[in-house]
Amino acid sequence: MSELDEVQIRCPYCGEQIDIRVHIGSDDEDYVEDCSVCCRPILLHVARDENGMPSVSASSESD
Repeated sequence: MSELDEVQIRCPYCGEQIDIRVHIGSDDEDYVEDCSVCCRPILLHVARDENGMPSVSASSESD
């Protein structure tokens, strides 16, 4: 089982701050996760710095 790291983001639809879990690894990832508040699909881009710390950007499908 792979390790997960919890990151807080703001939903681009409802504006609520939510926690998401991202896989710890060395590669950048793009995927979709539904908001736990409004259930709309959030496009996520996870990038990691040289220390492996994740940076997450969230956008709506129309961005």
